[in-house]
Amino acid sequence: MATSLKLEADPEDKNLVILQSLICLLREKNVLSRADIEELCDKVQARVANHDSDPLPCQMDGARAAATEVAQIGDYIGRKYGGKHRRSL
Repeated sequence: MATSLKLEADPEDKNLVILQSLICLLREKNVLSRADIEELCDKVQARVANHDSDPLPCQMDGARAAATEVAQIGDYIGRKYGGKHRRSL
């Protein structure tokens, strides 16, 4: 059985709960693959790394927290639902 997901963000944040539940539901129904979730993690990390040229500016602390959360969600979903990793080209 998968371990529980530990959150660094405010666990009372309604938006975070909805987003986490949606990502899990989409993975459960095989709408999202593990590779899709890995790609999402990379996109969020890229926003942190290229904060100055980000076309959708956001607060740096929020971007870092989002990157951490997405990585944790991806790790949790990978353990719970499995699936193939993205292919390296």
